[in-house]
Amino acid sequence: MSDVPISTRIPKTLEKELEEYMKTEHLEKSTAVRKLLIKSLQEWREEHALKLLAEGRTTISKATEIAGVDIWTFIEKVKQSKIVWVKDEIISEDLEAFS
Repeated sequence: MSDVPISTRIPKTLEKELEEYMKTEHLEKSTAVRKLLIKSLQEWREEHALKLLAEGRTTISKATEIAGVDIWTFIEKVKQSKIVWVKDEIISEDLEAFS
């Protein structure tokens, strides 16, 4: 994987929080920003997958792929979010996916 540079402006208050994070975790700025970005994007993928599932726009198996986690981890997140995803047509698609 090749790295690409990015640049952004942040408020001073956010910079202070980033510096505290860097100090606490003993990280250089680029590493700290990269770790936080990776974590944030993972959280977004999971939230997006949960939203699609709740709207009936995807199956549990596809939502698991979107979230980038294993099925059991994702099912636990579904339980925690109290999403009702069991719908007749979706069950059929999921059963076919696991067959």
